[in-house]
Amino acid sequence: MSPDEYCQQKAAASGSSFYYSFLFLPPERRRAITALYAYCREVDDVVDELQDTGVAQAKLAWWAQEVDRLYAGDPQHPVTRALAPHLQAYAISRDRLLLVLEGMAMDLRQNRYLDFATLARYCHNVAGVVGEMAAGIFGVSDQRTYTYARNLGLALQLTNIVRDVGEDARRGRVYLPLEDLQHHGVRAADLLAGTYVDGYLPLMRQQAERARRAYANAIDSLPEVDRKAQRPGLIMGAIYATLLDEIEREDFRVLHQRIALTPLRKLWIAWRTWMLGPRFGRPVK
Repeated sequence: MSPDEYCQQKAAASGSSFYYSFLFLPPERRRAITALYAYCREVDDVVDELQDTGVAQAKLAWWAQEVDRLYAGDPQHPVTRALAPHLQAYAISRDRLLLVLEGMAMDLRQNRYLDFATLARYCHNVAGVVGEMAAGIFGVSDQRTYTYARNLGLALQLTNIVRDVGEDARRGRVYLPLEDLQHHGVRAADLLAGTYVDGYLPLMRQQAERARRAYANAIDSLPEVDRKAQRPGLIMGAIYATLLDEIEREDFRVLHQRIALTPLRKLWIAWRTWMLGPRFGRPVK
């Protein structure tokens, strides 16, 4: 199996919405974004699948060394070997790849976030930085597009957090800011127990509103000159914004189940967005 085939298999097996945004890209850019996505999946799996924190830290340290080997011209892992041909063409920087690792390391150091400012720093490392690299692969002619990419990365990550509240709680993690929980009278213990207390619904509506503001900020900050090139990212935004709407229609009942869009619906949203543009980013009152 070639490095590119390994990354393709990794992306397809994940079932992620991100896969649908790659379908319309030219082959070279598709190979680059698939390799980047596979890198993110590999390092995310270190945190999600390993119970032993010491082993996970050691694996992240190995990945940091592997990033150094990548930029020294001697990558060993199929993912970094697949990334290697694209580093210069798409300005994929060592610092950004390492920031993703730092975001994963934050998951090993803490499982609570005091306020949104702290959570936003985490989101930047695991999603905003990835958005910047993805934007570079899709094509950037105006530097303001990187602001759009960071805003979109934040929106996508906040949607993930809303979707995965129950799943994260079963792993002992609470990403919703503790100050928000306190404001609505919800305890972390309620989420860990999977209990829908009185303040839960307004708490989750607040999180959804924050995500929608990030979507709106993303659209507002995308220069017109780069809108066509950034359609793959806009597809991601359209799919995730639709998912957020679906979760809200279900009254955020995510403590006991995972709410998801069907593959056919994702494909429809991807095609519609590619052809007609995004239908998200509406102002939030």
